[in-house]
Amino acid sequence: MKFGVITFPGSNCDQDMIYVLKDILGQEVEELWHKDTDLKGCDAIVLPGGFSYGDYLRSGAIARFSPVMTAVIEHANKGGFVLGVCNGFQILCESGLLPGALLHNNNQKFICKNVYLKPESNSAKLTEHLDQNKAYKIPIAHGEGRFHASDAVMKELNDNDQVLV
Repeated sequence: MKFGVITFPGSNCDQDMIYVLKDILGQEVEELWHKDTDLKGCDAIVLPGGFSYGDYLRSGAIARFSPVMTAVIEHANKGGFVLGVCNGFQILCESGLLPGALLHNNNQKFICKNVYLKPESNSAKLTEHLDQNKAYKIPIAHGEGRFHASDAVMKELNDNDQVLV
């Protein structure tokens, strides 16, 4: 599988993602730039974390208009795999690929800590090889990490294993 990792101005986890995919998992990786207009034959697209365009408007709001996002949206609409991590998830919401929005944290402060997540199913690509009896330590760091969507949207997403929230 060939992965494309997109770098936006302000991305700061793109090189980490490239390292893990290429050197740890042994996958082919194409480094994509926000001004690219095609995905260069990539099967899976990763939007990494950071602060795209400084997050001056809303997290991910400006990145949504990057030229590469037209190709990402087309890829996703054809059933292609797209993973948004941290700021990348925010970009996916802003671009309309994921319903809902990310709101400021309840305490209005930036949160940086480890949390523990336990997969509820193995039916999603992201969790298919994870042990459902184990809690995984995941680092979080965000100021806008409170995902909000209507009850109907949340039910649909959870029923279809489309997003892990």
